[in-house]
Amino acid sequence: MEQNPVIQTLLSHKSIRKYRAEMPPENIIRTIVRAGQQAPFASQAYSILLSRDRKHHPYKAPLLFTVCVDYHKFEKIMEKRGWKMVTNDLVLLFFGIQDATLMAENMVIAARSLGLGSCFLGSVMFQAEKIVKRYHLPERVFPLVQLIMGYPAEDPPPRPRYPLEFTLFEGKYPELTDEMVSEAMMVMDEGYLAQDYYRQLKAKIPLENGRPDPYTYENYSWTEHICRKWGQWYPDPRVLLEQLEKRGFHIVRKKG
Repeated sequence: MEQNPVIQTLLSHKSIRKYRAEMPPENIIRTIVRAGQQAPFASQAYSILLSRDRKHHPYKAPLLFTVCVDYHKFEKIMEKRGWKMVTNDLVLLFFGIQDATLMAENMVIAARSLGLGSCFLGSVMFQAEKIVKRYHLPERVFPLVQLIMGYPAEDPPPRPRYPLEFTLFEGKYPELTDEMVSEAMMVMDEGYLAQDYYRQLKAKIPLENGRPDPYTYENYSWTEHICRKWGQWYPDPRVLLEQLEKRGFHIVRKKG
């Protein structure tokens, strides 16, 4: 593969869960957010909330960013232009998610280039009401993901990824043979086992309904972990739909 500083920054990415006490200076924080803004977008349908209250942050990280899908701001712009939002909220939400996630990833890359580490927290969407109260969010602003950040106090290795052949398909989507699937599973599982990842984090997901668990940390790895997530969690979409409804995003009914 080709190498340059940007590629090296990207390929060496890892999630950081231990941080030094040092608070990044204001110019570094503003640089990271400004670099995030330069990501591609449909309508800049995002806002970033910042907390420096380290003692209340996950992993005691110095910085906690909450990345929100935000149509409140754009509705204010449309109002000044004499327009009213008629596009349905499902379409708006998809475009807003694209905008917000591209912005957040730019922030991660910028932070890494400046010597900071970070870790995404993906379950924030289920805590929307708590975040609304904390930050006084208006309607049409939905917390999508959180990002903790600071100077690393650890240096874990980059985590495994699927083989490129299981990710890049040219011309058409191929028939996934048993051999291809097994190879991809082996690369992921052996890679995580070699790093002793789940044992170190004590991150083994228990089986529900009292099922006996045939796995120990000697053989519990990525594919079993992810299968336990999506094979046991969130079967009912109403919980998330209710959170969106409370924020003014009406996915299953037409705009009035």
